[in-house]
Amino acid sequence: MKNGLMSIVEMVERLGALVLDGIVRLGAFMLFLLNAVFYVFVPPFKPRLWIRQTRIIGADSLFLIILIGGFTGMVLGLQGYNTLRRFGSDGALGTVVSLVLVRELGPVLAALMIAARAGSAMAAELGSMQSTEQIDALTVMAINPIQYLVSPRMLAGVISFPLLTSIFDVVGIYGGYMVGVGLMGAPSGAYFNGIAANMDSHDIMTGLYKALVFGVIVMWVCCYKGYHAERMATGVSRATTEAVVLSSVLILAFDYFLTSILL
Repeated sequence: MKNGLMSIVEMVERLGALVLDGIVRLGAFMLFLLNAVFYVFVPPFKPRLWIRQTRIIGADSLFLIILIGGFTGMVLGLQGYNTLRRFGSDGALGTVVSLVLVRELGPVLAALMIAARAGSAMAAELGSMQSTEQIDALTVMAINPIQYLVSPRMLAGVISFPLLTSIFDVVGIYGGYMVGVGLMGAPSGAYFNGIAANMDSHDIMTGLYKALVFGVIVMWVCCYKGYHAERMATGVSRATTEAVVLSSVLILAFDYFLTSILL
């Protein structure tokens, strides 16, 4: 009887320790975000840093966004035409392609691609700085590492993600036009007329709101994982992997909640 009670007590203690550890980790995670956002508005401001990060996150990801956006729109044009033709509604192809891209696929796929390219590089860079004690050196020199390393990346992500998502949407819409109209023979005038008639500002802003939130999530997660990487041989690789995986999961999870709110 005593052995049974002791095992139950041990299980409860382990469960309680896991819960408390999770709460502590979540609290540190949230404080990291609050500090990063706070120091965006606190002088001294470093415009060169966030301009550089905007180039790394935004301009350097442009080719990938155009490539993925074009092929995504082409697939939507092909599949959409074949599906709508069965119901005699191939004239609605432009509406379907544009709404699917602007409201859902554009923000989500663009965020996933940027997380895989720029987010992983960011986590690896900060992780290597942590493992080589460069972040500690900044603290010794009286430079706030959060303000110097993290806040410019947060600001750059907030700026870059909506812009890249907009480019993704435009390229995807024209990719759908190339395949649906140019290759499959859908009516040309109805494609863009349907977009103009059925897409409103709410649809566009829904996609941009999602892109803004996804930008904060990716920068937050990747900077946190890199900043707190373990100082060991596999610390940088583990932090990079965790950053990309967690960013992708949170993007998809927040996409559901944002859609339920903004629908």
